[in-house]
Amino acid sequence: MRSSNTNTLKIFSLNHWYGQGQMRRQVLQSISMEIFPGEVVLLTGPSGCGKTTLLTLIGALRRVQDGDLKVFGTQLYGANRKIRQNLRKKIGMIFQGHNLLRCLSAEQNVQMGSDLLNGYSYRARRDQAREWLRAVGLKDHMSKLPHDLSGGQKQRVAIARALAAKPKLLLADEPTSALDSSTGREIVDLLKKLALEQSCSVLMVTHDPRILDVADRLLRMEDGQLLPSV
Repeated sequence: MRSSNTNTLKIFSLNHWYGQGQMRRQVLQSISMEIFPGEVVLLTGPSGCGKTTLLTLIGALRRVQDGDLKVFGTQLYGANRKIRQNLRKKIGMIFQGHNLLRCLSAEQNVQMGSDLLNGYSYRARRDQAREWLRAVGLKDHMSKLPHDLSGGQKQRVAIARALAAKPKLLLADEPTSALDSSTGREIVDLLKKLALEQSCSVLMVTHDPRILDVADRLLRMEDGQLLPSV
């Protein structure tokens, strides 16, 4: 079943550097990995070891400098801006900064995700946004602007926005960091359900030991390298 033709993500010998000249520093070293449809993979490791950089490369937010990185069969090494933009429409991203638009309500922010869906009417996209806000426990906060929400509530809006686009690959950077233990558990269970029901692959960076049991696989990174699985 897991042939090379069915993977969501395939990386071989990926390297990445920051800086120029004497300040140039390698942050990713010979990363190789695969993720398959419906699989939940957790990535752990100390701060500064390259986890977020890896997510941004997979999410086509940075140019690949060296190595092979294929998402849904699309090679990102050498890919132009249009290819990367089209690919991002299939990828849901949850990052720690929330990146909510301050002038839009929680519902409107989430609807930005459902607006990526083709063939849906305005009402259907609005209903989709409301459904995901209810799913993350914000049914009473839909009309609030970001400045009226707590950090944890903003994080849940960002999660709902990513899920509203019905992605086939979800990249999450510490999605439970601003959430209490009960809410964090509900969120990761929701992500696991998404993976199972929609064959969505999930790659999640986390330091939260309470959610490790949801993973199909655990990967650990140190000093820009993936450690061998035990």
